[in-house]
Amino acid sequence: MDYSNTKPSEIRKLIRSGEIDFQTSGMANGYAQANLCILPKDYAYEFLLLAMRNPAPCPILEAGEVGSRLIKKMADNADVCTDFPKYRIWKNGVLEKEVTDISEYWQDDFVYFLIGCSFSFEGELLSAGIPVRHIEKGKNVPMYNTNIALESAGRLHGNMVVSMRPLPYDMVVNAVKVTAAMPRVHGAPVHIGNPEIIGIKDVTKADYGDDPDIYENEVPVFWPCGVTPQNVVMNAKPPIAITHSPGHMFITDVKNSALKL
Repeated sequence: MDYSNTKPSEIRKLIRSGEIDFQTSGMANGYAQANLCILPKDYAYEFLLLAMRNPAPCPILEAGEVGSRLIKKMADNADVCTDFPKYRIWKNGVLEKEVTDISEYWQDDFVYFLIGCSFSFEGELLSAGIPVRHIEKGKNVPMYNTNIALESAGRLHGNMVVSMRPLPYDMVVNAVKVTAAMPRVHGAPVHIGNPEIIGIKDVTKADYGDDPDIYENEVPVFWPCGVTPQNVVMNAKPPIAITHSPGHMFITDVKNSALKL
């Protein structure tokens, strides 16, 4: 089913009912989407510091009060425990399971962070006549681990994760301009061209999401990605952490245009 013109509130209702438990690229055209990282209060300050030091992969759109499940700024009447299509539960840096509702895992000391998502600038790319291959194919965006080190914060450290969209060479400059105007959803690409330079040995095999379709005379373009906190969680090994499942985003009530420079 095509959810490109469905209202964010309706999509969230379908997520809560279990009708949508799949990736959200292309849904609710014109509205921003968000990544998720939930940590115990003991780690929250360090995560804020990490985000401040690494704003490209970790642009915070909203941070919750300690113990609060209610999303107040980016949506109306939304619950961080039920309104993502799929979540990941991490214990001591190890992925334990994926679930569609985290209510039973919620702790009174949890702090949630909504992080900008590159799905938010895809509508702007399409409006500029720039193709987005994974939307065309009905796939999840390909994402990769890299050798690009983050600036650490206390116990939190790791490398950047990137998303990739293959583009015709003559569209790259315009794509950079379009996305650079939206730093709150990752902004401009971090790398263009040879994947091996940033530690990606085989660009045809994604670490997260779906493997890409790259055509002749196209160049891979890499953007900072909000899956980066999952790499941090694996390295820092907090006793518990919860993230979204890659590509399974929160649909906000905020227009993409509100996140432009």
